[in-house]
Amino acid sequence: MRIARHRITEALRERGQHIRADWVEFELPEWVESDKHTGLLGTLRLDPADLVEVRSP
Repeated sequence: MRIARHRITEALRERGQHIRADWVEFELPEWVESDKHTGLLGTLRLDPADLVEVRSP
């Protein structure tokens, strides 16, 4: 599953984790593959299912 980097940074900033959000913006690509970054998302305590953008038909 692909996750837009901005969704990860938004979730971190909502929790007040601005330094981590800044790091994610600098280190990760624009689109993050959840299967490749499972460990990182777990460390950040983020559920990939909560970060997927829902597109309307």
